[in-house]
Amino acid sequence: MSRTFNELISRLNDIPMKKVSVAVAQDSAVLEAVRTAKDRKIADAILVGDETKIKEVAANAGIDINDFTLVHVADDMEAALTAVKLVHDGEADMYMKGLIDTKNFLKSVLDKEVGLRTGKPLSHVCVFDVEGIDHLLFLTDVAFIPYPTLEDKANIINNTLEITTACGIECPKVAPLAAVEVVNPKMPATVEAAELTQMNKDGKITGCIVDGPLSLDLAIDAEAAKHKGATDRLIQGDADILLFPDIHAGNLVYKAMVHTANLKNGNILTGTKAPVILTSRSDSMEVKVNSLALGAIVADSLK
Repeated sequence: MSRTFNELISRLNDIPMKKVSVAVAQDSAVLEAVRTAKDRKIADAILVGDETKIKEVAANAGIDINDFTLVHVADDMEAALTAVKLVHDGEADMYMKGLIDTKNFLKSVLDKEVGLRTGKPLSHVCVFDVEGIDHLLFLTDVAFIPYPTLEDKANIINNTLEITTACGIECPKVAPLAAVEVVNPKMPATVEAAELTQMNKDGKITGCIVDGPLSLDLAIDAEAAKHKGATDRLIQGDADILLFPDIHAGNLVYKAMVHTANLKNGNILTGTKAPVILTSRSDSMEVKVNSLALGAIVADSLK
């Protein structure tokens, strides 16, 4: 089981190097990330986009791309469809967003002919290695589904289990979060958290332990659980997966942690037939490289 991001990345030493297909690759931050990833033996890359612009951006940024495969497609949408088809056809192992609007990038992911649809809803997972917490945290969904229904939340859990399994975590503990740790009919998040817990008990959600509703402190701080007298809970500060009630709660916690805590993190889109690397333009180069490492590990697990 990987307990830190460095341990997670070390798993790459035992698997063949994966290949990422980049849609509209004329982006200096993405080129720097794939260059770094290849230098660290995390992943090779196929760069799809306007070849002249890709070479120009790389030259201006001082990035050597001579050992990457370039596929020239000038139109952005066509470049995305070409890039995702490489993954669909097994010529690449994962798919990464370059200099293209997220809406159009996702259109290519969901394309009926060449995309990566599985029939499952998509969701987003952030893997955090936070100083002071002795295991990886999997935050979901902080970037994709705005207001998940009960059914969505069950699907999000199942999507996230693919990621925890790839990271070597058996039977992870899932904390459906709310502002309080008791059911309050006036707070729908607590009601749905309890329903998810019951679904787990009834065998409708398997491969994990679900215990909710839980406040964030009970989910990640054993001392808080002790002080609050929550010693009868299945999760007492040792949650692996933090399931947020909506995108606002998840995104605010994500950004607060990224901008204030000492941590490492990587992000991945799930529910697809191959890993999709959908990072923000504001994400650092290290986050992009970590996301590629996470994608490579998941790609190997899915195979």
